[in-house]
Amino acid sequence: MKLVDLTELAARNLREAMLRNTLTTLGIAVGVASLVAMLSLGVGLQQLVNRSVARAGMFDTVQVRPRVAGFGGPGGRGGGGAAAGEASASETEPPRPLDDAARKEIAAIPNVVEVNPEVRFTAEARIEPARPGGGPHSRLTSVAGLPPSDRASGLLDELQGSFFSSPDAGEAILQGDVINRLLDTGKQPQSLIGQELTLRFAQRQELPKVPASPAGRAGKGAAKPNEALSPEEQAMGFSIVPGERKFRIIGVIPASDSGDAPRGFNSAGVYLPLNVAQELEVVQGTDMREVMQATSGAGTHYAALNVRATSPAAVANVETAVIRMGFSAFSLIDITRNLRVFFAIFDSFLGIFGSLALAVASLGIINTLVMAILERRREIGVLKALGAANRDVRQLFFAEAGVMGLLGGAFGVLLGWSIGRAINFGTTIWLRRQGLNPRNIWAVPWWLVLGAIGFAVLVSLCAGIYPASRAAQLDPVEALRYE
Repeated sequence: MKLVDLTELAARNLREAMLRNTLTTLGIAVGVASLVAMLSLGVGLQQLVNRSVARAGMFDTVQVRPRVAGFGGPGGRGGGGAAAGEASASETEPPRPLDDAARKEIAAIPNVVEVNPEVRFTAEARIEPARPGGGPHSRLTSVAGLPPSDRASGLLDELQGSFFSSPDAGEAILQGDVINRLLDTGKQPQSLIGQELTLRFAQRQELPKVPASPAGRAGKGAAKPNEALSPEEQAMGFSIVPGERKFRIIGVIPASDSGDAPRGFNSAGVYLPLNVAQELEVVQGTDMREVMQATSGAGTHYAALNVRATSPAAVANVETAVIRMGFSAFSLIDITRNLRVFFAIFDSFLGIFGSLALAVASLGIINTLVMAILERRREIGVLKALGAANRDVRQLFFAEAGVMGLLGGAFGVLLGWSIGRAINFGTTIWLRRQGLNPRNIWAVPWWLVLGAIGFAVLVSLCAGIYPASRAAQLDPVEALRYE
């Protein structure tokens, strides 16, 4: 049977039982709509999480820290990526210091663009009042150093003002709640730009080296320890003194606009140029073991290094290389890897529940086509008497089932899209009433549209197998006698 004749017969048969076929098609559409609505919710939530994490601009960054003895393997921090045997071997060795030599070795790893130290500390931020007679606005906040490469990262997407004019400029960028604390009543965050910010922090002051007494000479000629220092300071080799430095505010990132997106490893309330932050010689809020290491031995020791790779695809190899060196490594890719597994399971459950309605609709297709066989037995007998083969009869019923699936799938995608839009609109209104920033929790990508329509056609064709086989097996003589 020619394709033109097959199409004409299928279209005529569908028109003759318009109401029944329309209801069956609507059943398919409802099933597809439920499938699209549920999967679009899962896709939208996954995209929301990915956008929130990606805004930090840290998908291509690995944070490196000294390994803590007993926690360097897969069960410890940043242990993923190395083989179990390698991790176990590293646990038996003493922790390797994260010093200048290690920094150079990490920088030589393939696909590493830059290696920057992490400088992060707590300080009191203060702005003198604009009007006389008032007290200064102050806030205890975290301060972090930013390298020049962070200018193009997602960390500063909502920056109002400008980035640092040079790596050594005495400038600062404010972010989050610290802005509201430092603002005068009724003023906008932009009004802080150009003002002078004073930071007070704990500063490390190296102690003068005391010459050791000659061997065997004690008493009158021996050097005495500085009695003005505590035993703890003498043991550490430095004293902690208050430090103060003034900066000019050149940019702000208001909390009301930044939302709840993560800000990366070096998130803080105040940002300074990395070179300037290093020159402050602050006591960072890290483990005392790291502070002790920073004062012993040659060269500089780091509490943490931020390693930037050429692309997110290269992060896994960089992590593995860092762990093999004896350090702990962590990246946001580790988080998103687990999230992808979670959303894959979540989407599977949504797809299963959404497909139940489509499975019910397939029963309607079977019922419609079986009824069509009973009503058209004489017609089937005439077709066979005129030379139609069993294959031609099967193709005719498959064509009718496929058309219902195609129309039902297309209408179902449109209906599911409308349901998703309505859910997203309602969620936006609810979030605004709760004082939260609206979020897009719904998305219908092209692969979901084409997949839903194709799945509807496939289900319809599967549902048409039994009716088509039954119609093809009719005896033409018995069919022509049927009234």
